[in-house]
Amino acid sequence: MLTQLTSFATIGIKSERITVEAGYTLGEAKFFIVGLGDTALQESKQRVWLALRTSGFRLSMARRITINLAPANLHKVGPRYDLPIALAILLSHELADIPPARLAETAFLGELSLDGALRHVTGVLSAAMACQEHGIRRLVVPAENAAEAALVPGIEVIAAESLNHVLEILLEQKPVPSIPAAIEKARVQRSPIDFADVRGQEHAKRALEIAAAGGHNVLLSGAPGAGKTLLARALPGILPPLSREEAIEVTQIYSIANLLPEDTALIDERPFRVVHHTASGVAIVGGGQVPGPGEISLAHRGVLFLDELAEFPSQVLEVLRQPLEDRQITITWAQGTVTFPADFIMVAAMNPPELSASAQRVQRRISAPLLDRIDLTINVQPVPIEDLKKAPAAHTETSSIILERVCRARDRQYERFKDATINTNKEMSVKHIDALCPLDDESSTLLSQAVDRLKLSARSYHRTIKVARTIADLEGAEAIQKPHIAEALQYRQPIGLELR
Repeated sequence: MLTQLTSFATIGIKSERITVEAGYTLGEAKFFIVGLGDTALQESKQRVWLALRTSGFRLSMARRITINLAPANLHKVGPRYDLPIALAILLSHELADIPPARLAETAFLGELSLDGALRHVTGVLSAAMACQEHGIRRLVVPAENAAEAALVPGIEVIAAESLNHVLEILLEQKPVPSIPAAIEKARVQRSPIDFADVRGQEHAKRALEIAAAGGHNVLLSGAPGAGKTLLARALPGILPPLSREEAIEVTQIYSIANLLPEDTALIDERPFRVVHHTASGVAIVGGGQVPGPGEISLAHRGVLFLDELAEFPSQVLEVLRQPLEDRQITITWAQGTVTFPADFIMVAAMNPPELSASAQRVQRRISAPLLDRIDLTINVQPVPIEDLKKAPAAHTETSSIILERVCRARDRQYERFKDATINTNKEMSVKHIDALCPLDDESSTLLSQAVDRLKLSARSYHRTIKVARTIADLEGAEAIQKPHIAEALQYRQPIGLELR
């Protein structure tokens, strides 16, 4: 008897439908799994066989069992197919009598332990979303993954504890367990650093406020101990809350990477990822034998902090150019291509070139195209000791006050782009700039003079307008004015590197 069940494979951030087929022929007892599976999947034979026996099922030893995972040209990874494989074997041997109609509208995911219990698997949120797309009404997952799957509306999620528990629910011998909604509370915390705790650095604080409001990239250049890292770590505290859609995107990525915090179904705080200069290109952009998300995708909708920018190898920095422009990364591998989202604010910090061991070495590592993609460059000066000893001034703004201004500026952008496919000023194309960011004569003249004097590229020209539009949004101005252009140009100051 041939049996077919539905499961899902994770490809990039999405899930592809997999048909798990089981059948047998008479002969010497053997167990085959075909369909381009990895080592963990091939080891399912041992896990599934013993799990079936410890769950009370006895299979004939005179049968050659074959499991096929279709489509055969799609790479399958991990132990998530243990549960559908075990169920398909039971059904093909007529050891379980589940109505075909119920099986047709159900998908299965789960790793089996040797005693038949179900264990956590990755990528469940993407699988639940795929169920919705394919019109599959029910998804059976391990109990640890149930709250994650339940984030997708319109899908009945069955939180199963074991193989026998799955059978009892499908045979309606036990009710479907309820899933506590409280488990959706996020465990990711906002930055504990308040802008009011950062003494001085008003110029840098203003630049970070602009970056938060428009989603712009930032370079902090200053002597060691000037406060660059402190400023960067305070940035998440002034970023707007994630929308529900954005939180789902972030949670998808962390689920696929197996980094979803314990007992957390939904990450609703913006990520803050710190990358060390020893990180490889694969660790930063993603990849591997089976491509997974890298740091730029784990920072999606949040902040990617590159400390000691000048210490990163040039080939690692150059791979950032495409995702900074496209807000996604496409990785090519033997089975095709996968795309991960990578829409983040990059905050880089470095010592001035004259303080580095070799200014020429820094020059070789940080290229003009990369610098061109950084909207705000700030020279961070050390704060005098006398100022550090003083208590914060009464007028010092807290992160919550700055956040209010940032949220108002973002609301203006959402309204401006409501008929477009973008949300923030940094995402504007040249067409958007021409249509939505007209310059008066004074502003246009000032910008043209700056382009000639500073030798700005076409990309820098357009990015200056984007920053000016964000400054105008923070002030509530309808049109970009000369002071907005002037302030935006201040953040394109040289840092001791020649563009090349």
